[in-house]
Amino acid sequence: MALLEVRGLSKRFGGLDAVAELDFDVIEGEILGIIGPNGAGKSTVFNMICGTFKPTSGTLTFEGKNITGLSAHKVAKMGIARVFQGNVLFLESTVIDNVLMGMHLHTQLSVPGFLLGGRRARRRDEALRSKAMEILELVALHDDADRVAADLPHGNQRHLCLAVALAAEPKLLLLDEPVTGMNAGEVSEMLDLVRMLREKTGLTLIVIEHNMKAVMSLCDRIVAISYGRKLAEGSPEEIANNPTVIEAYLGEEEDVA
Repeated sequence: MALLEVRGLSKRFGGLDAVAELDFDVIEGEILGIIGPNGAGKSTVFNMICGTFKPTSGTLTFEGKNITGLSAHKVAKMGIARVFQGNVLFLESTVIDNVLMGMHLHTQLSVPGFLLGGRRARRRDEALRSKAMEILELVALHDDADRVAADLPHGNQRHLCLAVALAAEPKLLLLDEPVTGMNAGEVSEMLDLVRMLREKTGLTLIVIEHNMKAVMSLCDRIVAISYGRKLAEGSPEEIANNPTVIEAYLGEEEDVA
């Protein structure tokens, strides 16, 4: 069953088609990869799904409901979350407080309420903290709950970004280059973590990633785009051996196995 249906999705900036007539489905429970060279339109696709950009044309259907052009806040409330390429965190706050602030969509408590310790926040503090600790345990950060986020190494900050997104209880999670800037060991840990989250929670994910070995090993299916248009769609093996994809993006001599 398709959790998200993308049909004829297009975004035009002036005279430039950043994304043009893009079609694909995201099946519930799968990990879908989107690959393409720099400037291919991958981030623009994410921005339209999340409500940051309004499509010029086309439709986005999530759980059978048309979400085309909805605000980012409304899209998030419906169950779509995003982990950005950069670490978007409250760096001077503790690890657990970052997760608590990520919960405000579903608790109806404002971020200032969490930051300033308002009456409603205090009343629900114990239950929220218990839930936050469960999320931190999922991403292997429970021992760092009271540590300041800025003191975490880069790989663990990426794990914390994932925890903050999970705090919003998404049904669909968009990962924007989740292993960027990581060493080989950190890459392996992140891929194992994403697989585990899918297995334990049934989460559906879309991943943008330039690390080809990572995306090929992680994803169930891959959509390859170039200049905003879909080149090919299929299994990692099919994409890795597709001549059009090889020529346009991977390079004829690059080994992606």
